[in-house]
Amino acid sequence: MDDTEIRLAAAGTPSASALLLRPWRPRDADGLADTYGDPVMRRWSGVTMDDAADAERWVREQRRGWRTGERLAFAVLEDRPGGGEGRLAGHVVLKTPHGPSPEVGYWTAAHARGRGVASRALGALTEWAFTAFPGLTRLALLHQVDNTASCRVAEKTGYGLDGVLLAAPPAFPLDGHLHVRVRGAGDGPAGRAGQGGEAPAAGLGAVTPSGPA
Repeated sequence: MDDTEIRLAAAGTPSASALLLRPWRPRDADGLADTYGDPVMRRWSGVTMDDAADAERWVREQRRGWRTGERLAFAVLEDRPGGGEGRLAGHVVLKTPHGPSPEVGYWTAAHARGRGVASRALGALTEWAFTAFPGLTRLALLHQVDNTASCRVAEKTGYGLDGVLLAAPPAFPLDGHLHVRVRGAGDGPAGRAGQGGEAPAAGLGAVTPSGPA
């Protein structure tokens, strides 16, 4: 999929700047390892990133995902007054949009937390996904059950709780939450596909980190 012209935007708030979402670029690797060094990121993310080489490798994977169409990842940047890209604030991703279970994921940089970055960026990604892929009918969001921050982001963005994913150690030591948003049902926490009960964990996918993203 060609990512050259894709740009998304999320409005600002009285206390936080607007956001610009665009596909990751090689230059974004600078300082990314420091972002992943945050203890909260390390707790929830399944990604290991210790140095610049790891960061460059990760960015290459995000770019490869656009070429294959299997992983459409956006860097979330603060939008500077008057235009231009500001500081990296986070990341959102649409996984396997053509597959049987499309999924979203995200994380927020430590300095940007508490400003609604995750919910605003996820809202922009979700709206774009349903527009860009007419055959897409639902999106899933998964997180570990004790990640209460990610649960709040999901509900705020219209991803209703659909069921519990049972722990599957060692990869998934705790239960997870499965949230779902369906096309046309995203106004408030109503975008749920029904209370789905329990199922074995298949992966815990977002980071507010909400899980590997």
